[in-house]
Amino acid sequence: MAEPRLLSYKGSYICPACRHGQISELPLMDAFACNFCRHIFTADLSSQQIRIEDSSQPMVWRWNGQGWRSAASGALELTIVTWLVSLALVLLPPVLVWLSSYTFPPLPDSSWAWVPRLWLGLTSLFHLLLVLWLLVEFHQIPLYLAFKVRLQAWLRQRQS
Repeated sequence: MAEPRLLSYKGSYICPACRHGQISELPLMDAFACNFCRHIFTADLSSQQIRIEDSSQPMVWRWNGQGWRSAASGALELTIVTWLVSLALVLLPPVLVWLSSYTFPPLPDSSWAWVPRLWLGLTSLFHLLLVLWLLVEFHQIPLYLAFKVRLQAWLRQRQS
């Protein structure tokens, strides 16, 4: 088993945000930076914590000597407001599409009678994907971050 070590600016640690890169000291600054996801972290060495500085979400991790643990209690818990907004974004648009197709149905013998069902299905699918994307973006899931960074690198490579 590896010997626990204290968090210091002289060390290199796995990035708690993307879990792929390594964070190390930024020269001439009391901060860390990841070589993969490019996030910048400030450290509180007395409490063995780092905080991400270049994100809209205030995320903090505590170093336990061997790995990172989230310092926020309930960091992945969703509040009731998040659930209600997500539910509204997923359900209300398809309900409106269904209501319009129910109120003004197509003619039964029309060759376009299938369009309202397709429209309802696509509306449901795209709104569900929108909510899932927003939740993944908000919680900064490591697999999603790694994919996002690799996609950006690939796009930069294609432009060169």
